[in-house]
Amino acid sequence: MGGVRSYGATDDSATASDQYAAASSLGNGSVHGEENEPQDQSNTARRKLKQFYERNFGLFLVFLAQTCGSAMNTAAKLLATGYETKFHALQIIFVRMSCTTVLSCLYIWYNKIPRSRGVTGLLILRGFAGFVGLFGLYYSLSWLEFADATVIAFLIPTMTALVCWIWLKEPYTLKEALAGLLAFTGVLFVARPPWLFPSVPLDPISGRPTEPRSDPSSDSLSSLAIGMLGVQPPTLPPVSAEQRTVAILLAVLGTFAASIAYATIRVIGKRAHSLVSVTYFAFLSTAGSAFIIFVHPDLKFVMPESLGQWGLIAVIGFAGFALQFLLTEGLQREKGGRATNLTYLQLVFALLVERIIWGTTPPIESLFGAVLIIVAAVWVSLQKNAEKKEVKAVDEERSLLGDDQEQVEDRRRSVVSMDN
Repeated sequence: MGGVRSYGATDDSATASDQYAAASSLGNGSVHGEENEPQDQSNTARRKLKQFYERNFGLFLVFLAQTCGSAMNTAAKLLATGYETKFHALQIIFVRMSCTTVLSCLYIWYNKIPRSRGVTGLLILRGFAGFVGLFGLYYSLSWLEFADATVIAFLIPTMTALVCWIWLKEPYTLKEALAGLLAFTGVLFVARPPWLFPSVPLDPISGRPTEPRSDPSSDSLSSLAIGMLGVQPPTLPPVSAEQRTVAILLAVLGTFAASIAYATIRVIGKRAHSLVSVTYFAFLSTAGSAFIIFVHPDLKFVMPESLGQWGLIAVIGFAGFALQFLLTEGLQREKGGRATNLTYLQLVFALLVERIIWGTTPPIESLFGAVLIIVAAVWVSLQKNAEKKEVKAVDEERSLLGDDQEQVEDRRRSVVSMDN
């Protein structure tokens, strides 16, 4: 009896001990749980940040590419108009594309990118058309306001649809035709021919006629830009109606040539890596610009005369390749729709640069024309993105047209498999 009671007492004490231990473990668990809550929240925050990074990294690269493009175009216009020794558009092309040629060749060699096969003629056509398109852009930058020259480049999607209909027999819908009409109407507002706009346009901020600034250094932002860049007061020289018309026509011709380059890229398809196409474009632009400068009696190479000019040349050279590389990487990671829409930041950058450096704002007519051109470009791009039938190379020219990430990956895999 006593032994049983003793045994029973032992059981009771053990049970009590177990209950106490369990309660203690529950209490400790709740304490540890409270201690782990901040760590769990930190892990969740890091996971969300990583997801945001993976989801938007391609878009960020496209944004950086557009920033490089605006910096490059700004440097080009300053070299053409901001110094006593002015650089011709052809020499600016030579500077930019020679750097792109060297860096692209090194990139192709380092990554062992396969060569093209059977499309050399098409690659030459693509390079020559791209060179003409680039000349139209840089020549217009020498004579037109920065924003006007930038916005005309957005004719490219509309022109490409027309070129592909004529050359490649691709469908050309009524919506695309209406978008083309809308875009060229916008060009008329940007060009402001005297027979259509006989009066002097007004500045939308001051309400005064848009005349060259007599003292741009009076603008605090412009004076800051002058001090940083070491340029002359960036008053735009007076441009006659004839000079403006020639610049507009060459800019439109440049968009037409760039559209031929895009159509050629579509014909090339998967038979050449996109960077091979870019290298042909860069080399032919370098050779073509150098040849014209050497043979033309009124043109010659000029040397930079100040540290500011050397800096602008460096910006053009390295920003040109950075634009190419960042856009290639960004479009391979990002869907074409979002990436294409981000390219329209070029116009926003152009308006800011023109206001900050040159102290001017485009007149209301130009702003209205810019809206028409952008609406037409978006309209055409949305039509192309809905079809998802094109396979295009990835470079800074075709960024305005949009692309599909899966098509780019299929293109890369196909080129590699062909080489193997």
